[in-house]
Amino acid sequence: MNMSDNNFQSVNAQPGKDAVSQSDLGMLAKLEVKNLDFTYQNGHRVLKSVNMNIRKNAVTAFIGPSGCGKSTLLRTFNRMYDLYPGQTVAGEILLDGRNILTKDVDLNDLRAKVGMVFQKPTPFPMSIYENVAFGIRLYEKISKAEMDVRVEAALTETALWSEVKEKLHQSGLGLSGGQQQRLCIARAIAIRPEVLLLDEPTSALDPISTAKVEELVSQLKGDFTIVIVTHNMQQASRISDSTAFMYLGELIEYGATEQIFQAPKVKRTEDYITGRYG
Repeated sequence: MNMSDNNFQSVNAQPGKDAVSQSDLGMLAKLEVKNLDFTYQNGHRVLKSVNMNIRKNAVTAFIGPSGCGKSTLLRTFNRMYDLYPGQTVAGEILLDGRNILTKDVDLNDLRAKVGMVFQKPTPFPMSIYENVAFGIRLYEKISKAEMDVRVEAALTETALWSEVKEKLHQSGLGLSGGQQQRLCIARAIAIRPEVLLLDEPTSALDPISTAKVEELVSQLKGDFTIVIVTHNMQQASRISDSTAFMYLGELIEYGATEQIFQAPKVKRTEDYITGRYG
């Protein structure tokens, strides 16, 4: 990793406080998170004044113990929380400079721009072809020939085409777990989002399938801004360009992955990645 490409600097450091290392991204920031708070319906404040920039066309990993807020933070980027009433959010999340938390944001448009893949593979109970075509049909009216091209392109990008091209009209539920997860990624990228959110995408997969998904993520960052939540420290160190460590709803440290894993600035970060707690 070329550390100069990340140009990380320390910000918001206060005496006696944990330092949050952030990237001076400038125009390279795809997402900017400003003073973000998130509270559940029961009053539990799960995100506390989070500030960070997510770099364009790079992989950013969120790490931290269970319940630290990393998946909640991920889901604010496409406002999945709107599906569950009673939760409140404060602060700003800027996507290309526009605050996506305002009431006038079209959520269908937002979720077309910010796709998501979940922890367990979630193929629809339909054919492999229709799984990929489904999202495209929601947003575009194109010919059958154009649809064929788009479906093949998405399956090719996810290294599935050679494995499924002879059985496109068979159920996606008949694929292996790893293939199902790559199908879900194909479905997500088929509508050409700008940001791809991955919430522990390999936690239910075997090592071989995990390696294929990791390789895919590394390839896709040339076309997408990718944010991944993972409990796998080795995975974060292998595939991400930047890593954010969260604890009890706070962003403790954020910087270039090489720096976070080799020379963390905060003791709590070091304790977590070395297995002393978490």
